[in-house]
Amino acid sequence: MGKFDGKVVVITGASSGIGLASAHAFAQEGASVVLAARSADKLKQTFCELSHKGQEAGRFLAVPTDVQKEDNCKRLIDAAVEKFGKIDVLVNNAGISMRAMFRDLDLIVLKRLMDVNFWGTVYCTKYALPYLLKSKGTVVGVISIAGFKGLPARTGYSASKFAIYGFLDTLRVEHLHDGLNVLVFAPGFTASNVRFAALTADGSPQGETPRDEAGMMSAETVAIKMVHAVYKRKSQVVLTPVGKLTVFLNKICPRLVDKLEYNYMKKEPNSPLK
Repeated sequence: MGKFDGKVVVITGASSGIGLASAHAFAQEGASVVLAARSADKLKQTFCELSHKGQEAGRFLAVPTDVQKEDNCKRLIDAAVEKFGKIDVLVNNAGISMRAMFRDLDLIVLKRLMDVNFWGTVYCTKYALPYLLKSKGTVVGVISIAGFKGLPARTGYSASKFAIYGFLDTLRVEHLHDGLNVLVFAPGFTASNVRFAALTADGSPQGETPRDEAGMMSAETVAIKMVHAVYKRKSQVVLTPVGKLTVFLNKICPRLVDKLEYNYMKKEPNSPLK
């Protein structure tokens, strides 16, 4: 018996990284999984991977979705309910990053990060909420340490993650007495393709990661921890010792954390920080 037998989980950004790993992790625990991502080809590949692992193909549904578009998000939720009749967990994972100083940034980059990261979360949550309330389910927002402490050269990314935190924190309080669980989930630096696709000052993808990802937490490990947190109905999870220390120290000595963070981020190859 899996922890999520009979449950329906909707995951955005499900074609790669944490989203893909989460789809596998929830499926292994018995869940029916609705996969959402922009690329229909990558979604098809994910669907096939899950089906070929001995899982029943009928437990999965792939819905090409651009979370920047409200109608796409509504269509995703409608498709999930049409096939499975309910939603127990919504994982708002779709997101993009950036690396550029704000002074050099084309504002369309910041707008796009807000559209994908923040508004994508808002749209999906809005349309899934009636079903989550009915099932007394869980809405998950995948944020970052950047949602607790601003990261230099990531103004748009940090702003979007702070916004998600505020939105979900408020949603939790609004539904404190009607069974909805709201989880803010903050991985640390994770080995994934998010840094390859991160936007530069003009909006083009940087195409390479500025970090050595070998020592980072794997997407698979992050996914296992997320599944456990949802099962335990936790409200907030911050992963990695560095992440936990950053959040703690920022509460008691924020100016020190400013300096440590600046010096740390400045060491990235080709860092825009001087």
